[in-house]
Amino acid sequence: MGLTTQQQRGAALVWWLVGVLTVAGVLLAIWIWAMLSWSYSSGERAGWVQKLSKKGWLCKTWEGEMAMVSMPGSVPEKFFFTVWDDATAEKLNQAMGRRVSLHYEEHILLPTICFGETRHFVRGVRNMEETPAPMIVPTVPGAPPAPQPAPAQPQAPARAPAQ
Repeated sequence: MGLTTQQQRGAALVWWLVGVLTVAGVLLAIWIWAMLSWSYSSGERAGWVQKLSKKGWLCKTWEGEMAMVSMPGSVPEKFFFTVWDDATAEKLNQAMGRRVSLHYEEHILLPTICFGETRHFVRGVRNMEETPAPMIVPTVPGAPPAPQPAPAQPQAPARAPAQ
């Protein structure tokens, strides 16, 4: 009992579809690997991390936000970033509210947000020296800012009394 011509065509169509889907899957995997291996840009950004949370339905990634201020009194620019590594996320959580420098890589053309919601992937964190905030933030709405301490004035050396 052999296969009929229609059954042979049906089996050939199934194998053809399996082959096409396999080739498409392999090409997609190569594309993702290439986009994750090659970075469009990399650099450092400094500022104050103000938000870091683990997000995602299926693929959980750390998503964060950093405020970068160029001049006192100016509106801060926000830098949105993604962290894959839990150790780096822990360092960021410990540095929350302090000035840090983030080393990041930018990966473009990734096919889904499963890799992160942003194109900027943080690879390292460095604490900056105790840098004061660029402006005083009042703790009570409408309250005047706290007075700044007066700069220390140099003391003149004491003179010996004349005899």
